[in-house]
Amino acid sequence: MTHATAETIETDAGTARVTWHRARGPRLVLAVSHGAGGGVEARDLQALARALPGQGVTVALVEQPWRVAGRKVAPAPRTLDAGWRGIWPALAGTGLPVVSGGRSAGARVACRTATELGAHAVLALSFPLHPPGKPEKSRAEELLGAGVPTLVVQGGNDPFGKPEEFPDGDHELVEVPYGDHGFAVPKRADITQERALEIITDGVLEWIASLG
Repeated sequence: MTHATAETIETDAGTARVTWHRARGPRLVLAVSHGAGGGVEARDLQALARALPGQGVTVALVEQPWRVAGRKVAPAPRTLDAGWRGIWPALAGTGLPVVSGGRSAGARVACRTATELGAHAVLALSFPLHPPGKPEKSRAEELLGAGVPTLVVQGGNDPFGKPEEFPDGDHELVEVPYGDHGFAVPKRADITQERALEIITDGVLEWIASLG
């Protein structure tokens, strides 16, 4: 197990928290934030924090200021972006390439700010392509506008956008069979929950290796 260390960072949106899961001799940093309805305890974020440091990738789990303050509801997108901008100097300060990432709302933030912040690439976990049942309200432009290599990891049964709904573009996509928006798989599925998480971590590691 890696030793985790936490630090708080002041941003224009309030105090954020970064929990570092450091690799020995890291080649890059993967920074990932949570969605609008949960925190960094999400199963996919925790799986990445466990699996990647042993493979030379430092993982920084980022808690947005609204979460640190104990609020239940995420603020407007521009406030989320401000929080992400505020923590970026601490990430870039490692001197390593930084992959900007997040799940759900956090993935949207990573896409919107990638070019501006100089992200090496974007990892979009459970990208909310549209609100459930409203495919006409597409957020594809955010994803397609990231401007850097992008990996989408999407559950096969995600009501916010199934893998086959995603537009063609420069991004790559890894499907987690049977997975919902939180990558939970039903007990009757052909794969276990552990296997679902392995698909995520293996897919992310393979993609990171391809970035060069």
